[in-house]
Amino acid sequence: MTRALLLRFVSLIGASASFYLLLSVVPLYAQASGGGNGPGLATGALMLATVAGELAAPGLVARFGYRRTLAAGLALLGAPALALTATTSMAGILAVCLLRGLGFAVTVVAGGALTASLIPARRRGEGMALVGVVSGIPSLAALPLGLWLADRVGYRPVFVAGAVFALAAILAVPGLPDRERTPGRADGVVQGFRTAALLRPAVVFGATALAAGIIVTFLPLAIPASATGLVALALFVQPAASTAARWVAGRHGDRHGPARLVLPGLLLSVAGVLLTALTGSPVAVVAGVAVFGVGFGIAQNATLTLMYARVPASGYGAVSALWNFAYDAAMGAGAIAFGALAARTGYPLAFALTGAVMLTALVPALADRRAPASRR
Repeated sequence: MTRALLLRFVSLIGASASFYLLLSVVPLYAQASGGGNGPGLATGALMLATVAGELAAPGLVARFGYRRTLAAGLALLGAPALALTATTSMAGILAVCLLRGLGFAVTVVAGGALTASLIPARRRGEGMALVGVVSGIPSLAALPLGLWLADRVGYRPVFVAGAVFALAAILAVPGLPDRERTPGRADGVVQGFRTAALLRPAVVFGATALAAGIIVTFLPLAIPASATGLVALALFVQPAASTAARWVAGRHGDRHGPARLVLPGLLLSVAGVLLTALTGSPVAVVAGVAVFGVGFGIAQNATLTLMYARVPASGYGAVSALWNFAYDAAMGAGAIAFGALAARTGYPLAFALTGAVMLTALVPALADRRAPASRR
């Protein structure tokens, strides 16, 4: 554990707390302000702006270095949250989501590449698991806490808290190491799309992230309003299970390789979503998000560790961009599509259909297992 890694954890906690504190609250605020598919549009705008930012982030890191890029990302993630205290218009909410999405993209891509450079390759699985625990603790607390606070003290204090977490984390950035700035365009997500060995695990992970965005956005709406305690419990259980699973998967992956964990992570994620479809049963909902959380945590660690293992250090930016692209594109697209689907089918059937869509990722998962090691 180095000083640089500890400082990186400070920036990681600030970004994660800011992001997850508002992740389920802003869709509810959009529902109260504009109705309709406001929740899906809010999450979709956040995630799709994040995807756009991830296309540019590797080039920004190459030109400006880790520190300046990371600080800019934290500022964009935090400052716009304050604007939510002064607007109830759907256009204003979506504008804030777009800006925060760009900030989050820059933060995760620059921070992810920096983190990978700070962890020895022989302990990457466990190191990434530790990073997952550190980032998982804020999500574990912030997801349900944001809803609880919004219900009791209103939306504005939650928005202010989200801003403060990200902006305060900027203080840790000057102590981080920087990378040498290089002219020209760095390889990023486009290069990753051209590499089958990176694209296959990214697609599998994207299938699990599809459901993650749906759960945090629509579970508070799918459960009866009288069951706010159940929603808070479910949104605590899911990241708790993910955090624990990432740690176990990381230690197992360092000893036996991460490749064999990708398929189990996908299948557990699908099983969890299908259980969650039984929205009328509190036991099924909590069990479903727990099983999904385990599968999602395994998939997170296994796919990311596997992708880093398949590139030299010069490719860390491409891996970080592609993996986060898969994460956020799937979350954004899933939220938008699910909102439109659930309006026609109801939430239980929409969750079940989501599980069926996720199963299509069996194709790249099985193809990756069959691919010769020399072609991975």
